[in-house]
Amino acid sequence: MSAPFADRLLAWFDVHGRHDLPWQHPRDAYRVWLSEIMLQQTQVTTVIPYFQRFLQRFPTVQALADASTDEVLALWAGLGYYARARNLHRCAQQLMAEYGGVFPRELEAIMALPGIGRSTAGAILAQAYGERQPILDGNVRRVLARHAAVDGWPGQPKVQQRLWTLSERLLPHERLADYTQAIMDLGATLCSARAPKCMLCPVSGDCAARISGTVARYPGAKPKKARPSREARLLLLRNEADALLLERRPPTGIWGSLWSPPVLDADAGDEHQWCERQGLKPLTDNADVLPAVAHGFTHFDLTLQPLQWRVRETGMLREEGHWRWVTIPESRLLGLPAPIRKLLDRLSPP
Repeated sequence: MSAPFADRLLAWFDVHGRHDLPWQHPRDAYRVWLSEIMLQQTQVTTVIPYFQRFLQRFPTVQALADASTDEVLALWAGLGYYARARNLHRCAQQLMAEYGGVFPRELEAIMALPGIGRSTAGAILAQAYGERQPILDGNVRRVLARHAAVDGWPGQPKVQQRLWTLSERLLPHERLADYTQAIMDLGATLCSARAPKCMLCPVSGDCAARISGTVARYPGAKPKKARPSREARLLLLRNEADALLLERRPPTGIWGSLWSPPVLDADAGDEHQWCERQGLKPLTDNADVLPAVAHGFTHFDLTLQPLQWRVRETGMLREEGHWRWVTIPESRLLGLPAPIRKLLDRLSPP
């Protein structure tokens, strides 16, 4: 009879697991939480430099809570899924207000904090406090779906509930922090989405998908939908001082709360009329048309057409605090979306 799932996994982890990740030393609740939020839909290699810069600037919950939104978003820029950064900031503020900056020890209390679901809450409790809590991130879903041959897309409630039951059932009673890291490592390094290394897997002996030769079938794929495309204009407006006009995006929607040159959807009307409404006058009839910028979001593809103009202010810009004139170097201190940051870096003075 083979050893329990957790014993085999931990024995493999001791030799082959990742033991030098920056959030493991020390493995406290703040660092675990920060890493878990950053790692959502993002690879470890991408996250590490962001985590290190973030921790250097915000070494404690209080430092993060006291920061401005712009500071947080500027350090997050490039990681994408910016709601994570906004929720991270709100969560730090709530932790300070309600718990004195210390994470509570109850699952439900942690899940009530902004941006924290059951898996992240479980990871905090297991890794920081050694509590016996399951997790179910993308890597763990894949491992469990294959090992038990769980049919269906994990996003379906019935499938997800079965995976949660499996995740909890397989938990050991000791070394919970190591086990949690181990099962994530297994999914990231051996039980990968493509080309899994089943011959090296410590739990392949009783893996139902491997035994039946159906590893590629699990986990079930999300039902496909047509991916829509959108087009918009990006107004690169420079004043007499060669400063660029930026606006703060709404808190919800794409690039929420980040700074960006004005984006005009197809139904936003004529650019000259838009400028006039904002108290701006283009100095030429036609804009300089720059190469289009394509960017893919989770649910749609966006193509931005940059239009560059010199403008003169003819009145006060509406909504104080919503607009800002900045030079290109100054813009690097703000939270800008990655494709906007790349575009501005390529811009030369007109």
